[in-house]
Amino acid sequence: MNTRSPSLRAVAALLLLAVIWGYNWVVMKIGLIDMDAFQFGAWRTFGGALSLFALMAVLRRPFRPQHLPWVATMGVLQTTGFTGLIILALVSGGAGKTAVLTYTMPFWVMVFAWPLLGERLHGWQWPSAVATLAGLLFILDPAHLGGDLTSMALATCAGALWALAVIVAKRLQIRAPDIDLLSMTAWQMLFGSLPLIAFALFWPGRETNWTPSLIGALGFNIVLANALAWLLWLYALRRLSAGTTSMVSLLTPVIGVLAAALQLGERPLANELTGMLLIGVGLLLLSVEGLRRRRAQISPTSTASGNASRA
Repeated sequence: MNTRSPSLRAVAALLLLAVIWGYNWVVMKIGLIDMDAFQFGAWRTFGGALSLFALMAVLRRPFRPQHLPWVATMGVLQTTGFTGLIILALVSGGAGKTAVLTYTMPFWVMVFAWPLLGERLHGWQWPSAVATLAGLLFILDPAHLGGDLTSMALATCAGALWALAVIVAKRLQIRAPDIDLLSMTAWQMLFGSLPLIAFALFWPGRETNWTPSLIGALGFNIVLANALAWLLWLYALRRLSAGTTSMVSLLTPVIGVLAAALQLGERPLANELTGMLLIGVGLLLLSVEGLRRRRAQISPTSTASGNASRA
């Protein structure tokens, strides 16, 4: 029981995280009713960065930034680019569809890792790539371009930028394996929020209507989707394998789609639903391949240690 309880709590933390991040697609869509996209993005990211620094103070983490060029690059990709694009996509696009297209990120990591990291596709990554690409084609539907094509393209590009940020983070962790994840996240979010603040100040936008729903949406994004969410993520990551965390994380876009259907009345068309299911299958296959490769890496080590102990 002592060994299982921490794992159960970690899974519970990860499930709560999936609910927070999944439902936040609906929250952001609601917030954008009363606030311009760039203004919402600036409040979300700068406020989120401040909440993470407050969390660092509570946890007594070091504030001094490390590897600034790498962290700033992550900020431009993950905060300025990714967050800016998803918020622009949500202005005219559905919350559920935007969530699914954005969470093609693992597919783009797989694609970009080939030329940038020299990691070729193996095993289940091939059918995963085919299923995800087919899902994208079903949703984007090039033969019948819909009115929300711009929104879908922005969401897809957001997933690609997120993937590039992941690759930068991988390279940084190779160079500095002891870097503090929370500090890195806080600083990249702060750096990435600055261009969004500049856009919010100088790009002409409509006047903000400070309604209770907008204030609640900003509070949800700043406190729950940033400070609490990253605390849950770090807690789960330390107690669960990366494969388990990736599998549970697949629930996030599913929750986004269900929440958008229940609260916003979004009903995907037949081709969109087919595309979502194909993307889900692709991401699931990618997680299965990740678990298989990790087990293959662990098995020789376990066998060697077992032989050594018997000797």
